[in-house]
Amino acid sequence: MSAHAHIEGSNKRIAIMIAALAALLALSESAGKSAQTAALGHHIEASNLWAFFQAKTIRQTTLRTAAETLEADAAEGLSAAKAEAFKKRIDAWRATAQRYESEPETNEGRRELMARARNTESLRDKALAAYHQFEFGSAAFQIGIVLASASVITGAIWLALSAGVLGVIGMAFTALGLFAPTLIHL
Repeated sequence: MSAHAHIEGSNKRIAIMIAALAALLALSESAGKSAQTAALGHHIEASNLWAFFQAKTIRQTTLRTAAETLEADAAEGLSAAKAEAFKKRIDAWRATAQRYESEPETNEGRRELMARARNTESLRDKALAAYHQFEFGSAAFQIGIVLASASVITGAIWLALSAGVLGVIGMAFTALGLFAPTLIHL
């Protein structure tokens, strides 16, 4: 086999490797964009839940303060009818304030909102971790493509071997993004 035929065969294998790396790069980039979009969606949802939590806290505090104020006013020797009306109003405000603390039937009490927000933050963090793994995988694929292309021009086999190693590293990071995004933190 002539040297020209050997180089041509080697270049074909490198071209196939470049095509495989490019396909893997496209998959990693697509998965990374999906993870990034999910992270942004979860971040917005968590922010909305925390805002709702704050609104419930403000309402609860307002009702408690109003009940305490009315209770202090009721202690000033009111008629029996007026004292009873004040007591009913105070009890109603306290019941509403208590309902704001926990409302399992609607999942919109402060406790439930806090749990939902923390869960959504966890989903956001996992999606962000996956996004970062996909980004590392994509970077490895891109550098591998550059090195493989350079090996075709220069004939340096070590560049092709380095591209292959980077392809394996890229696949490892992509697999981490898919299956265990929080396994390692870089």
